[in-house]
Amino acid sequence: MAATKEKKETPAGTSAKGFRPLGDRVFVTYTEELERTAGGIYVPDSAREKPQRGTIEAAGADVENVKVGDQVLFDKYSGTKIKIENDDCLILKEEDILGVFEN
Repeated sequence: MAATKEKKETPAGTSAKGFRPLGDRVFVTYTEELERTAGGIYVPDSAREKPQRGTIEAAGADVENVKVGDQVLFDKYSGTKIKIENDDCLILKEEDILGVFEN
């Protein structure tokens, strides 16, 4: 008899905005606030630093250290930025998350 590989069940609540991350990936939402200088000039996206804090909206089956709803800190240039339903989102590997903010 051939051994069957046990498949991990995907936990409930791991899909958000019609997107389900795979493996060790997480789906994070964040808001980019419009930045202005003291003189009232808006700073364009290309001149701003990327946000580093977001909320996990969905997680892949292999994610172990964070859960949906966690506020996390991540590397500036990590992940893949996408826009879904006019919201800025990131797809990150779990290893790119630096830590979780405690409430």
